[in-house]
Amino acid sequence: MLYLLQQMFVDLKLVERFYIELPVLQSFLYQVHVSYNYTPYHNFRHCFCVTQMMYGLIWLCNIQDKLDDIEIFILLVSAICHDLDHPGYNNSYQVNAKTELALRYNDISPLENHHASVAFEILNSDSSNIIQNLSLEQHKTFRSGMIKCILATDMARHNEIVTAFNAISEDYDNNNADHRLLMMMIFLKVSDISNEARPMDVSEPWVECLLQEFFMQSDVEKLEGLPVAPFMDREKVTKPSAQVGFIKYVLIPLYESLASMFPEIRDPILAPVKRAFEYYSEMARKQDADKEAVKLQEEGRRISSSVEPTKDEERRVSVGEIAAT
Repeated sequence: MLYLLQQMFVDLKLVERFYIELPVLQSFLYQVHVSYNYTPYHNFRHCFCVTQMMYGLIWLCNIQDKLDDIEIFILLVSAICHDLDHPGYNNSYQVNAKTELALRYNDISPLENHHASVAFEILNSDSSNIIQNLSLEQHKTFRSGMIKCILATDMARHNEIVTAFNAISEDYDNNNADHRLLMMMIFLKVSDISNEARPMDVSEPWVECLLQEFFMQSDVEKLEGLPVAPFMDREKVTKPSAQVGFIKYVLIPLYESLASMFPEIRDPILAPVKRAFEYYSEMARKQDADKEAVKLQEEGRRISSSVEPTKDEERRVSVGEIAAT
């Protein structure tokens, strides 16, 4: 995976355009790798999947025609670094548990602020500083853009960002820096939650990983007396129930927003997401049918047991039958 990430920088000509030495790039990627934790979901494999999707979207949508080289650089590095040192417990837990991260960042996107901070700690080391040859102006643009893109991955801001993007999509002005930044945020958000755009045999195991991480958090929240989100509670959520709502109300509207500007994503990216929605909807229907069947079966047993004769009744019936013969 590290070699493939390196090749992405080469293919996009970022190595030559920003004078990145390969040993420095390799050191950067290694430091990123060891800075991801072994959580069920937010781990280095997730980082790679997000970056691979970003790389694919850059080529599929030919966004080099809309963004400057430095902005393409920002997108790729943001994808790589967007979940650095994720502890496996989300922002709600950080705030409710009053963790060090929540206190440090005043409850404002504590995880995303931390991911960006760790990224620049890595970039601040000479051995892994892939931005050391940027001009002062380029460095300012890179740092500002990368922080804003990573902060945009906080799902608490999802509706705000998608609504803002929809508002400018019809009158998009590529000369407007704010418009380009919104587009960059959307590309990173799409990449971050892109599992359902992949084949089902790839995407479904990731759902299991995410639910495992959710359940780990909710178990801890119950032990600590903290609020538990229903979608993270193992006693209330199932795989299809978690997916149907997420795909319908988050993924499809987000992907439709990007497709309004880049229709080329409809067949390879949006269509699989809609197929995933049908897949999990059918799974939910089957689960509901199975639950109803079990419920009816249990009710049948209960009714049957309530009308069964007692032993005394059975004895009286037997005596009566004998007397009648």
